[in-house]
Amino acid sequence: MGTISKIAFGGGCHWCTEAIFMSVNGVVGVDQGFISIDTGEDSFSEAVIVYYQADKIGLHVLISIHLYTHRSTSVHSMRKKYRSAIYTFNEADRKSAETSLEILQQQFSTPLITQVYPFKAFRFSDEMFHNYYYTDPNKPFCTSYIVPKLKVLFREFGLYANKERIGG
Repeated sequence: MGTISKIAFGGGCHWCTEAIFMSVNGVVGVDQGFISIDTGEDSFSEAVIVYYQADKIGLHVLISIHLYTHRSTSVHSMRKKYRSAIYTFNEADRKSAETSLEILQQQFSTPLITQVYPFKAFRFSDEMFHNYYYTDPNKPFCTSYIVPKLKVLFREFGLYANKERIGG
């Protein structure tokens, strides 16, 4: 296994985001929880940290998947809980993420609201929610919210979707 890189994403429910990235070839792990953009307790928002093999899947593709699998152009009342974000761990990834957002904006008819932030702090979600989708994909929440996002992953990013894992 090559070098493992990491990036973090927030956008929707971390159960959904976790399931998406656990279904991507080249992703070797996903931590589900809450990420802060500063040190205040109220600055935490649902998110995941994605560990991936950069020689198998690039950061630009991961960002593309993220933008297409959550409401990345929608300002809504739950945005504090579900911040549309890319959290970076170093300056090179920050620059790459900002460039990717500029390039990918051309694929969307409305402005992307996704922001790039430096990673500050992480808190794990309750362990009973980890691997939420793959523990029981037939739960009503999974069939209503996660399955449609996995279908987008399969349709738009089939080359990167782990077809064995998501039953494609």
